[in-house]
Amino acid sequence: MESTFIECENLVKIYKVADLEVVALQGIDLSIAAGEMMALVGPSGSGKSTLMNILGGLDTPTAGRVRVGERDLLDMSRRDQVTYRRREVGFVWQQTARNLLPYLTAQENVELPMALDGLSARERAARARHLLEQVGLGERLKHRPDRLSGGEQQRVAIAVAMANHPRLLLADEPTGEVDSHSAEQIFNVMRAFNRDQGVTIIVVTHDLGVASRVDRVVGMRDGRTSIEILRRRDESGAAITEDEYAILDRTGRLQLPEPYIEKLAMRDRARVRLQDDHIAVWPDRAAETVKHDEESA
Repeated sequence: MESTFIECENLVKIYKVADLEVVALQGIDLSIAAGEMMALVGPSGSGKSTLMNILGGLDTPTAGRVRVGERDLLDMSRRDQVTYRRREVGFVWQQTARNLLPYLTAQENVELPMALDGLSARERAARARHLLEQVGLGERLKHRPDRLSGGEQQRVAIAVAMANHPRLLLADEPTGEVDSHSAEQIFNVMRAFNRDQGVTIIVVTHDLGVASRVDRVVGMRDGRTSIEILRRRDESGAAITEDEYAILDRTGRLQLPEPYIEKLAMRDRARVRLQDDHIAVWPDRAAETVKHDEESA
């Protein structure tokens, strides 16, 4: 059985904006296995990036518990947070300016995290060359970012993220600014690191092409996990089953998929009935009739 690598329990994040409080996460419960490659999807404002920032040690939750490996992320000093971000987690951002320094070559960019961690120049150079060869850029070592395509820059960014052997790779819209061919190359590079080195990868994306390539997709809405899609594949990698689930949190709350709600024009309340082996849910037509009569009066 796969071991749990990431565990979020009742995770809450509230931001204060002037006199207002904005609830970005509303009690997230989420478990991710070691070596898993999964996607977080959802509309803007759903909480995806907030969750990613917390898992990356860039932000702290307001309440709840979050563990990554042996680390309790709520019980880390500033020094521990720096060490965690440097050695245990790698980041790939949508904007290349956040990933690469423009005045350094591809190799120098990859070497930088290792230099900050104290590796010798010889070790840094050897590993940087090896990583750039792994992402298909062994002949572009001396090129600065402005001489690389958008897709090549993102592949260099993945090499940078993997420089210090992290156990967790967080990718925020890594294919958001590249064409479909480059997006395929970027995904294949991440998949290879996941398969060959066992790194756990979480991709935050709107790209349905990327989401369809992973075996687990968690959908977020209004600061909560709402749906989960699990796929099983054959030996060739083709999906043979795809099951969609609504997520039931520890308090019994269940978010129905938004397309279902729109299809049945559901609002305010739903009727439920316990059957022998399932729960039936349907629109409260009686309430809709009363509301329509009141609006017509």
